[in-house]
Formats: sequence, structure tokens, C-alpha cells
Amino acid sequence: MGGVDSPHEPDDLPDGLLVAGPDGKVLVFNAAAARITGIDAAGALGRDFRDVLPLHDAEGRDWWKCLEPYEGLVTRVRHPERSLYMTGGTELLVTAGYRRDEDGRVVRFTVSLRDAAHRARQERDRADLVSTVAHELRSPLTSVKGFTATLLAKWTRFNDDQKRVMLETVNADADRVTRLITELLDVSRIEAGRLEMHRQVVDLAEEVRKIIAGRIAAGDPEDRFRFEVRGEFPELWLDPDKIDQIVGNLVENAVRHGAGTVTIVMEPDAHKEGAAVSVRDEGEGIPPEAAQRVFRQFWRGPGGNRRGGTGLGLYIVKGLVEAHGGTITVRRAPGGGAEFRFTVPAGGPDYQS
Repeated sequence: MGGVDSPHEPDDLPDGLLVAGPDGKVLVFNAAAARITGIDAAGALGRDFRDVLPLHDAEGRDWWKCLEPYEGLVTRVRHPERSLYMTGGTELLVTAGYRRDEDGRVVRFTVSLRDAAHRARQERDRADLVSTVAHELRSPLTSVKGFTATLLAKWTRFNDDQKRVMLETVNADADRVTRLITELLDVSRIEAGRLEMHRQVVDLAEEVRKIIAGRIAAGDPEDRFRFEVRGEFPELWLDPDKIDQIVGNLVENAVRHGAGTVTIVMEPDAHKEGAAVSVRDEGEGIPPEAAQRVFRQFWRGPGGNRRGGTGLGLYIVKGLVEAHGGTITVRRAPGGGAEFRFTVPAGGPDYQS
């Protein structure tokens, strides 16, 4: 791993960077390193890196004495990431690399630093996801297993109506498991940045009408919904399946957590280069202090986890909107409930150069 010669480029890096020269004196201590460690960058320059950034392992051993960067094996090229601790107990994720001359002497020793708190949060999120999935899967699978076993063991004891009720319950629970697995796959693709977009010209207003018609066909009263289209729109190149998922999730959220009429408004975006869709309800709304959390995993609306749901829907919606190059926000609706508003640019076909 080589050193960094420009005094400006290191400050553009998201990770902390310390570079020491052949004498062990600090040549680079970037802004991210100062932020992560709390060490003054200007005061670090020119000092021995071991004095600037004393690090210890989990057993309290001085890591630089254990490592001996300048005296160790000349075959060393880099050190893989590991958790180390500053004097005050702050945990850092540290990697290191060497640039050597023809004789194997160290001419640059580069240390990369990351805040371990971010990884800890990711690990907690994954643990929460596993726990949520296990909990959400257990209920429908227990139901499926119970009804199936009962039907197999006592088929002749039930009349046709009883069998139908049991099979309809099994079918509904199987659909619930399928939806959950689909959500998990979406979460995985969003986190990995692997969402595949299949763009085509989409009549966004017609897609919204289909979502509303589907809700009405499923039993929601027709007067529960109002749809308004305002203005003219450019040709919109969108992924129709993902747009259906976005609108469907937002309408489902408004029906489940809101009250009164669900109003959907479609209008040109602020720059008249795409479309903006607002989904409003007349319920309790979202407290201002919760507005920044609604798009995180496992957020649930007012009333906690009542009426089910994994708390992944709005997180997925945000990922799908951003995959289109759009944005999504939440605020208080004019009627007092919540208003989710997302924008999508006109875009173009995937094969455009």
C-alpha cells in the first residue's frame, strides 16, 4: 500500500488516514482521522505516529510494540482489519500497509481507521433482522403445519366447508411467508447495492389507479380513496414492478396506520423534469421527532406493532425510490395525518449510452 503525496486528497476520503514516513513521523493525518479519534490533525503532523495514535488490543497490549512496523519482517505488505482501542477506550477498526524501497526498508507506513460504532450498529441491525424474521416466520409456518397435519390425520372427519376454511388459512399464511421472503431479498439487495432496474415507459397515473382498484377489489370501500392528477408529465422511464411496490406499500401504510380518506396526488416535480406523488391520510400523523426514523428498518407506525407488519416496508420503499434516482420525504399532511411524498425523474431506457 502506497503513501499519499497530495496534502488535499486525503481529506476527501471517508475513512481516517495516517501516513508516516521512513522515520515514523506523521506526514498525513486527514480530517476523517481527526473526527474519528478526536486528535488535532495539525498537532499530529511531524510527531512519531506511536505517540500520536497509541493503540492497544483487547488484552491491553501496546499494539505498535507488538507489531514493530519498522523492525519486523521485510516481507510484510499489509495487515488485515482488526479491532483496536485508544487510551480512552474508543474502539477503532484498523488496517495498515507498507511501501518499501528496493532494500525492503519502510518508506511509508499507512494506517486506515474506521469507527467501530458503525459496524456495531450494522451487526445489531442484522441480529434484529434475524430475530424479526424468525418471529415473523414462526407464526404462519406453525399455522400451516398445524392445519396440514390436522387435515392429513382427520380428513374424513371434516365437511367440505371446514376443509375449505382450513385450506384458505394455509394459503393466506403461505402468501404471508412469500411476502416476508420477498421483503428480505429486497433488503439484502438494497444493502448490497444490487437492485436491478428494468426501465420502460410507464403511465404512472394508470399504475396508481390499478393499486387503488386492487384495494377496492380486496374489500376496501371505494370512498376511502381519492386520486388527483395535476399538470402534464414527460415520458417516464421507470421499473413498473418497483413502482407498483412503492405505491402499494405507501397506500398500505396509509390504510393500516392512518384514518379517513387516503388522498393520492400526482403532479410534476419542482423542476418539471419528472413526477412527484404524495400519499396522504387523515390519521394521527407522525410525531416530528420520529420523522427521521420512519425509513429505518423495523420502524412501526403509531401504536407500535399492532396489526402486524415487519417494519421493513418504508425502508424498502426508500431504497426503491432512490434506485430510480428519486427522493422520498414525510411530513404532516394538510388534513392532519401523514404525507409521504416521493419523486422520480423522467429517466431513460437502460440501454441508453
